[in-house]
Formats: sequence, C-alpha cells, structure tokens
Amino acid sequence: MAADFTGLGRPVIDCDIHNAFASLETLVPYLHDHWVAYIRESHFRGPSANDYPRGAPTSAREGTAPATGPAGSDLARMQKQGLDPWDTEVGILTCVYGVQSVLNEDLAASLATAINQWQIDHWLEKDARLRASLVVPSQNPALAAREIERFGDHPGFVQVMLPVRSYSLYGKREYDPMYAAAIKHNLAIGIHFGGASSLPPTPVGWPSTYIEECADMAQVFQAQVLSLISEGAFARFPELRVALIESGFVWMPAWMWRMDKEWKGLRRDTPWVVRPPSDYVREHIRITLQPIDAPANADHLLQVIGQLDSDEMLMFSTDYPHWHFDGPHEAIPTGLPDALLEKILRENARAFYNL
Repeated sequence: MAADFTGLGRPVIDCDIHNAFASLETLVPYLHDHWVAYIRESHFRGPSANDYPRGAPTSAREGTAPATGPAGSDLARMQKQGLDPWDTEVGILTCVYGVQSVLNEDLAASLATAINQWQIDHWLEKDARLRASLVVPSQNPALAAREIERFGDHPGFVQVMLPVRSYSLYGKREYDPMYAAAIKHNLAIGIHFGGASSLPPTPVGWPSTYIEECADMAQVFQAQVLSLISEGAFARFPELRVALIESGFVWMPAWMWRMDKEWKGLRRDTPWVVRPPSDYVREHIRITLQPIDAPANADHLLQVIGQLDSDEMLMFSTDYPHWHFDGPHEAIPTGLPDALLEKILRENARAFYNL
C-alpha cells in the first residue's frame, strides 16, 4: 500500500519523530581527534542496540528512506512527509542512537555530546518547529548529568532520552544526579522503546524472535514505572516528569488497578509512597499514542481510554518514520469528544513539555 502522508485537518504537536544520521562519519567533525582515531583503529561501528531492524516492515514506512541514508536522516524529506502534512505546530525529535550500550563510558559521553551538537546544527537551527531530546550516557548517571548541564539551557531541548532497557531500574538512587539536572533545566525524562544492556528483555531469559522482543517491551515499561514509584523517585523529585514513548497504553489501566490493590496490603514496604500508585502515574507520567495497541472494537478502545481516568495522559505522535498506520485517521482513535481530542493532539504535550 502506498504511504499516505496526509494529516487530520487540524494542527498537532507530534511527540515522537525519529531523526538519524547516515553513518558514524557524520559525527567525525564533532569528535575529538582521539576518538576519531580510536573509532577508525578499532573499527567501532556504533552501539549494539538494533531496535528497528531495517528488514522489519514496522521499522520504516514506504518512501521514508533517502537514497544515501536510513529513514529519518533527511530533514527535507521529514518536513515533506512528517511535518507539513500534519500541520505540525511542534515536532519533538527522538534520536535513539544507543550510546547507553557503549561499554567505553568516555566514548559514550563523547558520542552523546557530538550527537547533541549535531542535532542543534542540522535540525533545530534548520526548522523552528522542531524540539529535540538530549542523548545521554545514562549507564553513568554522573556523566549523563554533565551532558544535561552542557546543553540543558538550549531552548531547543525539551527532554532527556533514556532507553527503556537499562542496566538497572530507573527508580534507583544512582540516577538521582541525572534527574536533579533534568529538573534544574526544566527538562522531562523520555523513556523510549528499545535499548541494549547485559540483561534480557524478559524476566525469564532471552527471546528467540524479534516479535517476542517487540511485544515483551511493554513489561519492561511496566517494571520501570513501578520502580520509579516504589523506589521513591517521585517522592525525592516531586517535579519529575516522565514520558513513555512507544510503550503502548492499553495495559496501563489494569496495571494501575493491580498496583493500587497490592499497595494497600504492602504499603509498609514503601512508606514514602503515600498515595495509591495510580495517583503518581496520573500526576507524573504521560504516554505517546503510537503504536496504538488497540482492540479491534473501537468502542472498547474508547473504554480503555476512559479507564485511564485522566484526560491528560495521552499525547499525539506519528512515530515517523516507523510504520504503524496507513492513513491519518488510523493514527488516533475515532469517536473522541472534541475537547479530549484537542488535549491529545496538542494541549497535553504543550503543558507537559512547557511549550
């Protein structure tokens, strides 16, 4: 089916647009000579994360890849396909170059700095509609905090990008310097699908297929949200804002009900969790729309959205250039009240990211 690059007939704030670079050589002008020599001598080819295999149909919609690079690497093509048709008021770039899986932490930090300056030069300064996510070496929170301090005051950055698969759960106190720096610079935390670490993406070992890894990622998101609440990250940082990006959302109501039930009987384990876990979710967490893990019956999907018990949790996204829908009206549930539709399309993101 030919790609349909048309919008909804009303403006949107798109909270997940993937930008990429053609090759590691793109970063050479931004790297110290030491690291350029290291990369060439060691034949380093980049992080080990491969969240969007090029052969997988969901990884890129037809026509999104330029002749000289991967999908998402050409600004003009992104403007024509991903910004203009949707009448995009603000588009938030989510570069998922996984420096977190680079075992040499100094190299990871240098790559992050190079990527962030590249984002400024080649994206933010080229289109005023764009905002970006800071790439940080989150495997070393002190180095991540330093990267946030380096770029955090740039008005083009609105969040810090973390992969949902990490070396340890994000509620741990070891990440506090990173969160403190993000809050200092008025940045949200974006936890995004994917990543690579020494740990399997399931609680019981490594899957055999990509579809298992892709579908199982929802439980990794659940583990991270539970950690942020039960380990007290939101108690230590009441201003912490977290976006779940490409997590799906239909699992969230049942998950909140279960957590509230368990908290009632086990709350003495976490005395700093002074309210039901669902309260922390609704206050601190937002979720991007794509990919919609929707039931086939549209009425059932609307019921799930209602069960979130909040008009503020969902934020519109196209996940450009990934392929999750074939037409604009498949990108958002039909039958939403107009006031709720406006919140999902623009106003929730505007408030969450302080746009």
